Amino acid sequence: MKLVIGLDGQSSGEKALEFAKKMASSMESCELIVVYLIEWSPFSFQTAEENAQRHKRREEEISIAMERVLNPAVATLTDAGLKASAIVHHGDVADTIDNIAHKEGASQIIVARSSAGGFSTRIFGSSTANLVMNARVPVTVVS
Repeated sequence: MKLVIGLDGQSSGEKALEFAKKMASSMESCELIVVYLIEWSPFSFQTAEENAQRHKRREEEISIAMERVLNPAVATLTDAGLKASAIVHHGDVADTIDNIAHKEGASQIIVARSSAGGFSTRIFGSSTANLVMNARVPVTVVS
């Protein structure tokens, strides 16, 4: 079984990670794929110089996400004897997590409820709500 865990770099993501760790520990065989998404719109018109700077920023953001969020998360899981890997991407959070889960053949997506924002985001978080409504595999939302 494969589980995709969506992390947000906040304490809410730690709840999703801990839930997935407990779930995987109770299974005979489970692979955990820890995912971090950097919101990114492909719809931007820029000069060649701006595009080069944008590419450099993307690479820096990926490096920071790996160092601060994903590598520690994978270490926590592997230290517990679990099989884990990490993926960082730019794009729409809900669509990209769903695409990763589908591509990887995941059985489930685990995310945390967002704690920031207005009324609609207080319920789930807009990205989480979109993921729950549109994902091709079951989504567990940890609060």
